[in-house]
Amino acid sequence: MTKITAFMGSPRLGGNSAILLDALLSGAEENGASVTRINLAAINITHCIECGECDTTGKCVLQDDMTEIYDQLAESDCVVVASPIFFYNITSRTQALVERSQACWTGKYFLKRGPLGGKRRRGIFLSLGATRGKMLFDGVLRVIRYFFDAVDADFEGALLYRGIESKGAIKEHPTALDEARTVGRLLAENGDLGSVNFLHRIK
Repeated sequence: MTKITAFMGSPRLGGNSAILLDALLSGAEENGASVTRINLAAINITHCIECGECDTTGKCVLQDDMTEIYDQLAESDCVVVASPIFFYNITSRTQALVERSQACWTGKYFLKRGPLGGKRRRGIFLSLGATRGKMLFDGVLRVIRYFFDAVDADFEGALLYRGIESKGAIKEHPTALDEARTVGRLLAENGDLGSVNFLHRIK
């Protein structure tokens, strides 16, 4: 059974990012995946304080909900991150998750440990924003790319949607929810996402 850990980064309950993520997870669960959905706004994750302790231990000294998330990530076959765009960036809650993956990064690159949990995993990013700017997602894609690298996830693609602002507007998008369900199904089936033409990929 495919184990998926999904992070909801929006502080707005029932908003567009949540609706999009739920569609993906529904597609996954309907096809046999085990899903853990973590609402980052509802838990306590402190931002990295740059103390440097993880440089020598590969472990974070901060004691909060991130401690359990490290274990959850290690057990996962797939990691999904959903965040709306706030001022051309991910939300602060999502940023805290990314910053705290520094302990994984140092374990990998400084201490030369093997993959987290002894295996690699798949990574998918979901995002949307109100504006339609050409560079709307450029910055966040690079941030998420390096988060996935830190947790030994292959960044297989992103579902990105522009012009989504009012609460629930994603439901009116002609393809978004079906696309999310398709990705969820393929993750559950360990299917090939390489031929999925609506996924955005970053080199």
